[in-house]
Amino acid sequence: MMQAMSDSRNQTDSLGRLKRLDREIHLLEHVAGLLQWDQETCMPPAGIDERADQLALLEGEVHARRTTAEMGDLIGAAESRSDLTELDRALVRELRRGYDRATRLPGDLVRAMARQSSVNHATWVEARTKSDFSIFRADLEHTLKLTREKADCLGFEDTRYDPLLDEFEPWMTTAELRGVLDALRAPLVDLLQRITGSGVRLDDSVLHRDYDVAAQRAFSDYLLEALGFSAQTGRLDVSAHPFSTTLGAADGRLTTRFYPNLLSASIFGTIHECGHGLHGLGVAPELATTELGDGTSLGICESQSRFWENLIARRRAFWEHFYPELQPRFPALADVGLDQFHQAVNAVQPSLIRVEADEVTYNLHILLRFGLERRLVDGEIEVADLPEAWREESRELLGIVPEQDADGVLQDIHWSMFLVGYFPTYSLGNLYSAQFHAAMARDIGDWEEQVRRGEFAHILGWLRDRIHRHGRVYSATDICRQVTGEPLNARYFLDYLEGKFGELYRL
Repeated sequence: MMQAMSDSRNQTDSLGRLKRLDREIHLLEHVAGLLQWDQETCMPPAGIDERADQLALLEGEVHARRTTAEMGDLIGAAESRSDLTELDRALVRELRRGYDRATRLPGDLVRAMARQSSVNHATWVEARTKSDFSIFRADLEHTLKLTREKADCLGFEDTRYDPLLDEFEPWMTTAELRGVLDALRAPLVDLLQRITGSGVRLDDSVLHRDYDVAAQRAFSDYLLEALGFSAQTGRLDVSAHPFSTTLGAADGRLTTRFYPNLLSASIFGTIHECGHGLHGLGVAPELATTELGDGTSLGICESQSRFWENLIARRRAFWEHFYPELQPRFPALADVGLDQFHQAVNAVQPSLIRVEADEVTYNLHILLRFGLERRLVDGEIEVADLPEAWREESRELLGIVPEQDADGVLQDIHWSMFLVGYFPTYSLGNLYSAQFHAAMARDIGDWEEQVRRGEFAHILGWLRDRIHRHGRVYSATDICRQVTGEPLNARYFLDYLEGKFGELYRL
């Protein structure tokens, strides 16, 4: 009896120790996240060298803690138990996944990647500002070299791209992903051709008038509060590339950007990042600052931003409520009616910039990036070939060609941050969002009337109950099945586009 009690106490103590170590790791990661947020929002440019060293030190420390023999022993001990709760089993599963990946990466490589990422940010910003890829080329070549080393250390069977994709979309292979994206290509190209051949033109020129940046900022703050993102638990700042990061259970950081001659950029950029922020802050309290505290995959995370940005905020019902608040803030909208504004924010027109792309062409931008980064990793093209390869893909997919690097190969920050394998999750997010929205519409019959009244608590509560609070307890596949009753099905997204744009363009 005494031996059994002692064994039980030891097991409890070891599980508690594992949880404490996990929390410490995530506290350090939040510190690193804060430094990265600061670097992209308000750090003096001359601070980059020491910031790179700071982040390299922190990333090295996190990696060292994740790969200790004690961590491996504690995970192994927990795996041998049969009395774990569902949450503890999920925690141990995710810690094992993280441990196995981390122990395959040498500490020197982790530190080198962290430092290179900080250096990349400065050269990418300079290159993008000057629209000169040559400024960034050498750093991107070194980044690709380190990325290939990372893939080799993690191991793969079919392609180096597999372990890179798996970091962002766990359990999905490159072959599966290609199947999903290839299935989108023909229907999207067909829909785009029918739209451009319809004879209907939705004029978005009203969005390019003069819009005071301070007034845009005030309206962004107003939108965030209305959608449920409180200033008590989050803040909005400005960065070269909009992003969001959750630095604790009650600390969500969002960024956006403001253009004096493009009103839609700040509105929908802010709403997009708000969706991420609501997701990050909606995790169950017991999961916060643990390995289960993030979204289960970036496809699921992206579904939450796309849900709010497109399936809610681009609907006429949304603007029936918000346009009377928006219009008086900007003299440029004095002669613009609600229908004209709604059509403007839904106009379909192939463009060079991914983040400003309409819903029909957006995924073509992802196909372009996915194809290029996959070929880079597999050695089919070299970094020096990227600008021209980008132009060729843009011509084939979108029918337009960037004249300068800032509108082409330099427009996204992702590769500078070692986020190879990230881009495809945007398309997955579009697919998940449409499928989740269909399920929500079945459960909340008057959801559109609620949107029309500016009431979002019921919709946000639905998302938090079914998706946000679970964090990584379930896989993306499991979440999709639990919420919608079936696996990921692109037909929901394609049907949504056909219905919406068929009506707008009278197809």
